[in-house]
Amino acid sequence: MFSNLRSLIFKLDPETAHNLAIKSLKFNFVPNVLDVDKNNPLFKTKLFNKDLENPIGMAAGFDKNAEVYNSLFKLGFGFVEVGTITPLKQYGNPKPRVFRLVEDEALINRLGFNNLGSKNVVDRIKSNKQTGLLGINIGPNKDSDNRLEDYLHCFKIFKDVADYITINISSPNTEDLRSFHDQTKLNQLLESIDKEKKYLGSKIPIAVKISPDIDDQEIKKITEVLLSNNIEAVIISNTSDSSRDSLNNIQKHQKGGLSGKPIEEKSTKLINKFYKLLNGKIKIIGCGGVDSGKSAYEKFLAGANYVQLYTGMVFRGPNIVNMIKKELKELLIVDGVKNFAEIIGKK
Repeated sequence: MFSNLRSLIFKLDPETAHNLAIKSLKFNFVPNVLDVDKNNPLFKTKLFNKDLENPIGMAAGFDKNAEVYNSLFKLGFGFVEVGTITPLKQYGNPKPRVFRLVEDEALINRLGFNNLGSKNVVDRIKSNKQTGLLGINIGPNKDSDNRLEDYLHCFKIFKDVADYITINISSPNTEDLRSFHDQTKLNQLLESIDKEKKYLGSKIPIAVKISPDIDDQEIKKITEVLLSNNIEAVIISNTSDSSRDSLNNIQKHQKGGLSGKPIEEKSTKLINKFYKLLNGKIKIIGCGGVDSGKSAYEKFLAGANYVQLYTGMVFRGPNIVNMIKKELKELLIVDGVKNFAEIIGKK
């Protein structure tokens, strides 16, 4: 079905196509998804002590304003992360700002945290109770004088409506945001969040989303900071702004973050490096190029406890979760395991 529609959808500007997808889901035009593997014990897991039917999540960036998370649960996602949300509404960067690289099965975006702002989004969530595990991804406004305060503002607003909060320090489209990968700055940020969390008596789990464009020295320092600040999960990784010389599409040098197949191997290798350093003390959510059972399988082997996707759905369609589960089931049966968790870190 989607293969027939794809050529028509791909004639649209990528951002227009995305907005159309959001509207379709918002008005409950959700495809009938036949999920033969619903409740299959192979995929059962827990995230932050809550039961999940499967470990496949929707990454932040698709449902920026928390409009369609319950529709995404209907599509089979085990958990959904919305955002990135900033304290105040902001338009983001000028258009065009999303580019579809069909030959490379990739996207480049320079959206720049376009969203309706924390007040609008929290009111929307309060009026539309989530039917599954909901994460909220937060970040600072582009022109903020105090980015640390922006993170704290969003934490306080969302702590009572989210199942977990993700601290986004890794978008390449907000100038100097990745400076929070510096050990001292990251420690200051996470210490402040943890202090506020304790002061407010909150138990909300905190995740941190990191860049794929970091070296071994940075990995070691970031690991130390995560372990010392009560962080429950790390999302590996965000989009990449590294070299695109090997890509085929004419738009490959557009400024912005690259996602999809070209960063799959890079993020998987990064997952494995963090897995070896974290020793199971912090959960790993693998993100980057997940679009099949095999790609999810490789993330689990590298050390991911869960996976997220977004670009994969652009190219594979709304039935992607069930496609992944079907392919993953075949691989797990060959391995002779009773649950996917048995292969985590076995690479």
